[in-house]
Amino acid sequence: MYNKNSLDTVCGALCYALGIEAPNSAAPGNEDMKAFADNAFGSQKADRMFIYNPDAVAQWICDKYPEYIKDISELTQLQVPLKSVMPSVTPVCFGTFYTGVQPEIHGIRRYEKPVIKTDSFFDALIRQGKKVAIVAETKSSMSMIYLEREMDYFIYDTIAEVNAKAMELIAENRHDVICVYNGNYDSIMHKVGPEGTRAMAELKCNTDAFCTFVNLIKHYWKHHNTFYGYAMDHGCHEIDGESGSHGLDMEEDLNIRHFYGAIQGI
Repeated sequence: MYNKNSLDTVCGALCYALGIEAPNSAAPGNEDMKAFADNAFGSQKADRMFIYNPDAVAQWICDKYPEYIKDISELTQLQVPLKSVMPSVTPVCFGTFYTGVQPEIHGIRRYEKPVIKTDSFFDALIRQGKKVAIVAETKSSMSMIYLEREMDYFIYDTIAEVNAKAMELIAENRHDVICVYNGNYDSIMHKVGPEGTRAMAELKCNTDAFCTFVNLIKHYWKHHNTFYGYAMDHGCHEIDGESGSHGLDMEEDLNIRHFYGAIQGI
C-alpha cells in the first residue's frame, strides 16, 4: 500500500514552520507537520531550520532495521509517512521536495540535473531575507539543481568534508536555514544491495551524522526556535546480482518516512 501524503506537501509545511509564504504553486503543507510546529512553538514560529537529506533510505529499511534509526527516533518527535514521486530518482524527487510541485511542473522528469527555475523553498527564504546554505557533495543533485540563487553553497568531494562543514556552520550560528545532503548510503546500496553489510554501515553513518548535528544544534542554537529533520528523497529495492536500484513505481521505492523534531529556544 502506498503512503497517502505526497512528498510535495513537505515544502509548504517547512515554510509554515518558519512563518513564511510557500513558493508559488506549492501544494498545501503537510497537516501533521504544521500541527507539530504549532504544538512545538505555540504562537511563535521557528527562526532556525536544519534539514538533513540522506539519499535512498526507504521506509521498509526503517521498519525492518529499527535499531539503525533508533537514535533518530529518540531525537525527533514526529514521523511522517510520505509517497515520493515518479520516476523515483534523486533529482526528480529533490526537485519536488524543495518546490512543493510535481515533476511535470518543476521540469525534471528523468535522471538529469539542470538548474530548476520553478519557485522553490530557497527562493521563498531569500525573499524573506533569510540566510541560507546548502552543503552537499560535488556533482550531486542537491549541489546542482538549486544553483543560481543568492545563497551560500558549500560543495565538497567527500562526505567527511560535507559533514565537517555542516558542523562548522552550526557552531557559527550565522545561517537561518541549513540543508545538508549525504549520498553515501545510496552510492553503496547500488553496489551491494540495500541490506548489504557495507550499505548498512553507511546507514549507521547517516544516523551518527544526524545525531551529531542535532546535539550541536541543542548547544549552539539553544536560544532559537529550531525545526529540524531527517528527510530522504525516495526508497530503494534489491535487484539481480545482489545490488540495489530505485526509480520504479513500487512501494519499496516510493514509500519513505521523514523524521522531524523541534527545540524551543530558551
